[in-house]
Amino acid sequence: MALDAWAWAALGLAAVVIGISKTALPGGSILAIALFAAVLPARTSTAATLLLLMVGDVFALLAYRRHAHWPTLLRLAPAVIAGLLLGFAFLALTGDDVVRRAIGVILLLMIAVTLWRRRRQSRVETTVTPRGGLVLAGAYGTLGGFTTMVANAGGPVMSMYFLATRTPVQVFLGTSAWFFAIINVIKVPFLAGIGLFTAPVLLTDALLAPLVVLGALLGLRVARRLDQRVFDRIVIALTILGALYLLF
Repeated sequence: MALDAWAWAALGLAAVVIGISKTALPGGSILAIALFAAVLPARTSTAATLLLLMVGDVFALLAYRRHAHWPTLLRLAPAVIAGLLLGFAFLALTGDDVVRRAIGVILLLMIAVTLWRRRRQSRVETTVTPRGGLVLAGAYGTLGGFTTMVANAGGPVMSMYFLATRTPVQVFLGTSAWFFAIINVIKVPFLAGIGLFTAPVLLTDALLAPLVVLGALLGLRVARRLDQRVFDRIVIALTILGALYLLF
């Protein structure tokens, strides 16, 4: 692609952020999505970001594949599939601006609800770790599938779900790794079917992929030093920033 030096710098930074988000800070990829969307056309940025996210998925699985909580993934699966189909239909029928603002509003509402639930739970029970029920999994799963199909923005939604259920850091990272690795593979034929994987997109991603690897390795070092409270606060802060970006 014919891009200015500043645009390549922004894409390079975004690639590093993608790697870090995959191995240390789930939800942080929303910042990379913002950078890609600022440089490339919306639909092109969705395709380009997806392939780089898949590179990051490989390292996330290598690092955390044994920590996944499979009952959680199975509980989410039906709602996520429904969300993916709704997102594909919405992507084909609705403009990018409408979609992004709607997602931003929903994310902010979810953050508020999640923080309220956590505060209420901390008052009622301090030793028992709550698990998400079918209603909670259905709501977050559907929205997660919808947002990841439309804008690769499912990370913040699922981060809020895992925070709402107070999932420990390692289980959080392992379950997220498998969740997005599977979902991103499923998304490929949908985006390929509407012709988004062009030669310039593939070449650009080939140039940026080594930076994703660098970010993933940096993320592994960061993850070892994070405690649960700091981890939760960073994820919430990144989600708020991502929601505000989608709104404005």
